[in-house]
Amino acid sequence: MDALPEVSVVIPTRFRPELVTRAVRSALTQTVGNLEVIVVVDGPDEATSDALALITDARLRVLVLPRSGGAPNARNVGVREARAPWTALLDDDDEWLPQKLAVQLDAARDAGVAMPVVASRLINRTPRADSVLPRRLPAPGEPVSEYLTVRRGLFYGDGFIQTSTIMAPTALLRREPFTVGLRRMQELDWVLRAVSHDEVDLVIAAEALVVFHQDEDRPRITLSSPWEGQLEWLHRSRHLLTPRAYAALLMSVISSMAAPTRSARTFGMLLRDARRNGRPGPIDYLTFLQIWLIPPKLRHNLRDLVLGRRREQRAGVTAPTTAERRVPGLGDRSGELAPVSTERG
Repeated sequence: MDALPEVSVVIPTRFRPELVTRAVRSALTQTVGNLEVIVVVDGPDEATSDALALITDARLRVLVLPRSGGAPNARNVGVREARAPWTALLDDDDEWLPQKLAVQLDAARDAGVAMPVVASRLINRTPRADSVLPRRLPAPGEPVSEYLTVRRGLFYGDGFIQTSTIMAPTALLRREPFTVGLRRMQELDWVLRAVSHDEVDLVIAAEALVVFHQDEDRPRITLSSPWEGQLEWLHRSRHLLTPRAYAALLMSVISSMAAPTRSARTFGMLLRDARRNGRPGPIDYLTFLQIWLIPPKLRHNLRDLVLGRRREQRAGVTAPTTAERRVPGLGDRSGELAPVSTERG
């Protein structure tokens, strides 16, 4: 019998053969060779199956689901099939740098907890600019929900987590599966629930290990969702967030989804909800107002201009590449993946 792999890689996909083959090759060329790659095709898709059949690496397994159930369901299927003690998640339109898994395995060994969730920084690549997210690592003792949701400036990216950066114990991913039917903030929802367990902590590698492709001329599987459904999710998840994090998430992520309605009634309802059930700070009010009052395209251009100038000012300063920061396993996180997933376009 073949030896068990050290890491199982799970990639959900549908109707994107060129992209998923790029993702698969980035997984197969990791410096950690003892792995398996499980691609879950979310419903019959002949073009994708044919493209993957051209990759002859024996470490690749392809599962084709009889019908589409969405990305969270496809991830859960892949996790159930995983044979390794660790499972790393990869979206079909992203790719890994070669040392990604090696760095994360080292971080997991040094974490000092039974079930670390290991993430990393990433290169956020858009047609307008490249940037590294998150811009900062968690402060000691900072609640995870606040790290991932509370902004220090008007633009997202202070705290951030994205699916393709996550490596976690397979047993944890089976205990806390992804929520089927949730269109947005899937990784945030999962992390919040995962870290609610005492033996679970979040570890973030300081090195950028993933290329996160955005704003390409194609739909992203988690790009659109009615804001009302996400607000219902937020209400159900309130026990996993601090009041500060609740208000920040509502006034940034949920508001950015609702703002296109230009509804004064919705504006007032969200503001009252944030004040009643959360604890907004001054930056949350500023974020809320700029989301509702500034057109999205102008807001994105201003964001890239400001962040681009900050990168230029920091040019020549070498950032740490191997340090990790551990966050206490409190049941409270969220992000603009919280921050970022709200302002992709």
